[in-house]
Amino acid sequence: MKRGSRQKRKAKGAKPVRLWGGRFSEGRDPEAEAYMASVHFDSKLAPYDVRGSISHARMLGRQKIIPPADARKIVAGLEAIGRDIAAGRFRWDPDAEDVHMNIEKELTRRIGVAGGRLHTARSRNDQVAVDVRLYLRDRIDHTVELLKDLVAAFVKTAAGQVDTVLPGYTHLQRAQPVSLAHHLLAYAAMFWRDRERLLDARKRVNLLPLGSGAIAGSPYALDREGVAKELGFDGVTRNSMDAVADRDPIVEFLSVANLSALHLSRLAEELVLWSSAEFGFVRLAEPYTSGSSLMPQKRNPDVAELMRGKSGRVFGSLAALSMAVKGLPLTYNRDLQEDKEPLFDAAETWTAGLTLAARMIRTARFNAQAMRAAVSDPLLLATDLADILVGEGMPFREAHEEVGKLVAFCEKSGRSFTGLDDAALRKAGSKIRKWMLGELSPLDAVDARAVTGGTARREVRKELARWQKLLPEPAQKRTR
Repeated sequence: MKRGSRQKRKAKGAKPVRLWGGRFSEGRDPEAEAYMASVHFDSKLAPYDVRGSISHARMLGRQKIIPPADARKIVAGLEAIGRDIAAGRFRWDPDAEDVHMNIEKELTRRIGVAGGRLHTARSRNDQVAVDVRLYLRDRIDHTVELLKDLVAAFVKTAAGQVDTVLPGYTHLQRAQPVSLAHHLLAYAAMFWRDRERLLDARKRVNLLPLGSGAIAGSPYALDREGVAKELGFDGVTRNSMDAVADRDPIVEFLSVANLSALHLSRLAEELVLWSSAEFGFVRLAEPYTSGSSLMPQKRNPDVAELMRGKSGRVFGSLAALSMAVKGLPLTYNRDLQEDKEPLFDAAETWTAGLTLAARMIRTARFNAQAMRAAVSDPLLLATDLADILVGEGMPFREAHEEVGKLVAFCEKSGRSFTGLDDAALRKAGSKIRKWMLGELSPLDAVDARAVTGGTARREVRKELARWQKLLPEPAQKRTR
């Protein structure tokens, strides 16, 4: 049939040619046709479908399940189709329903009857399962590198900020002084965990489902292990029913994506807060900000705000697929067609966020002067004052109470407790003495926390050295 408009074929009463249509005598409702079609989104799987089909065809020929000459024709035809897809020349036919049927239909048009042999010993159920796993494996490998690059951006930036001290916050209230490097490395730890989760998930993704058929396996003498080796899988799935119904690899990928998107959102929130005039801790580079259509002075952290907002899309993708699979009996149900759009959207949203976060961190300018001004708040040293009392033999709970009463006295009198002399302290009924107040400083407070994992500059430098050994040199040297 010549390629005409879909509307013209319908006007003439023509029925689309189906690769599965032998059972049916009536055409489908056009709206049902559009409702069920998936090629407008699953065409993203085309390179993987071609790759999987080539390996399947070679195996069929090698096992003499189809004539080897036909297998060679199929492989050559698929390679040509793959080149056309890569070049953007392939014409997708919505009437062919999905990516698999588009490619097989075009293959048969090009090479004739031999093309009809390609689908021997497989179903679209196991075919799409292998396509998705190939896609996921590539996405995981790409995203692992992006996560490594983002961690490298934090490590590189932190290396120059060990001596910069700012308030650490709990409940968004000033709590204790910390090194800015320590703060930045907290994000390095988060995103490194995301990377580890992805690498762990990859082990479960990298098993070949092809050969499971529609539900029960295949009556042909397939070499599943050979196909797995050719496609770079670690092995084959062990239960045909599970293999065609399983969407765990996608759900697991989306779970990691969701958690990592939450980490991106937390980072974005701090960048939004810190770049405000009220904080003034950071200035984001112009390529990651925008202006106002009304107020000429505005410089808005739009990329960070969108990063915070788009985390909801990633969570929405995880929720959508979770709802799609939660009540499905074994094995394949058409509901599972709903796995791809959430997967593609979440994967692209997540990786774009990782890329931009690395660029923002590398180009951000931190305002050490504003941080010093904020950390000069004497109340940040209240815990250190209690620790001095503990060093003098006072139980911590009593010391906590003593400092708390002094803080309350200072708030009522409008005085700073670091400026009180012994006479004022006695008048306040405090057991604290002036010499103790003289022991307090933000930098000393930072360095006092010298436990492993603490904010002391000595410990932060050790942690930086550990990260620098973990990260490859090219990522350390990359500027954007």
